[in-house]
Amino acid sequence: MSDFYCDEVLSGITPVERVHETANVLAFRHTRPAFPVHIVVIPKRHISSLLDITPEDEPLLLELLAVIRAVAAQVLAEHGACRVVTNLGAYQESKHLHWHVVSGERVSKGL
Repeated sequence: MSDFYCDEVLSGITPVERVHETANVLAFRHTRPAFPVHIVVIPKRHISSLLDITPEDEPLLLELLAVIRAVAAQVLAEHGACRVVTNLGAYQESKHLHWHVVSGERVSKGL
């Protein structure tokens, strides 16, 4: 199964506008934004979804949440509101754990 984040973003094939980055986590502006502010936060190591996190992944999960928190705080400060969402099952288009930090009214279908 294709994984857009591993195959395209992390490999550098699809360039992205980086918002925040650590050794293990990348936050970037969505390549097809559904909201005026639409940032995606991903672990750099493949994890299929929230349901596939193992106890060994807990340090990475804490780092991921710290980046989500920092990005959400920045969006909140700049725009006054934001949502933080992850999807599962049929709602999860790319089978790589990722979180959306969004603000504003939906401008296109999908999330």
